[in-house]
Amino acid sequence: MILIELLKAVLFGIIEGVTEWLPISSTGHMILLDEFIHLNVSAEFYKLFEVVIQLGAILAVILLYFEKIWPLKKKNGALTLDRATLDLWGKIIAACLPAAVIGILFNDWMEEHFFTPEVVAITLIFYGILFIVIESRNVGSGQVKRVEDISYKKAIQVGVFQLLSLVPGTSRSGSTIIGGLLIGLERSVAAEFTFYLAIPVMIGASLLKLIKYILRMGFVFNANELLILAVGCAVAFVVSILVIRFLMSYIKKHNFVPFGYYRIALGILVLAYFRFF
Repeated sequence: MILIELLKAVLFGIIEGVTEWLPISSTGHMILLDEFIHLNVSAEFYKLFEVVIQLGAILAVILLYFEKIWPLKKKNGALTLDRATLDLWGKIIAACLPAAVIGILFNDWMEEHFFTPEVVAITLIFYGILFIVIESRNVGSGQVKRVEDISYKKAIQVGVFQLLSLVPGTSRSGSTIIGGLLIGLERSVAAEFTFYLAIPVMIGASLLKLIKYILRMGFVFNANELLILAVGCAVAFVVSILVIRFLMSYIKKHNFVPFGYYRIALGILVLAYFRFF
């Protein structure tokens, strides 16, 4: 029944909207969810769905930060290109280049060799420990207090850390936030810059997956598949707005240690489940 599949799509959208922005690995959660709840779609379409659903999440960032990231500003009654915003986009693109190049070249190979429960579990645990260690040294109170003050050098350094997220279970937001903290970004700045980096990364990944799907299967979608995809994206969009607002409020007074413990617990759960059950 299509109603059951739509309810499953709602659940996938919720998980995507929550885990994409919190540093707890959306891939790890999606693997667990798919183990217990299967969408009644083809394997090829599911691979497309779990990536394209991210478009809903990224639209939330665009909506919430539109004023900061839209380069056309109204000055003296006329629209002009804002140099500071263009400079910010230059840093975003510079930070995304390392992951974009490696991701395009080795995406299929990584999916074949790294997308296993064991790899996800190990990376969940490892980076969970890393979060706890880093935060115990109060690294999150860095010298860079505004996104606008991030230099191109620091942007590229964050981009290098983003390479780590190509290994499933690492968490894209987790790797860039850890990188940002280590190079001197304040906790809120590291999180906000992470949101911005997601725009080209996730749109690019979705387009790449869509192109690969069309080349393999043709532009063939039935009404149910389109509805499932639309519902998943819409739910991910709404949930992402709530989660991003929560995270930015949370980190003003708290650190990432609880997420570290959560990652360790989830990693142990994933490892135990797939090893013994």
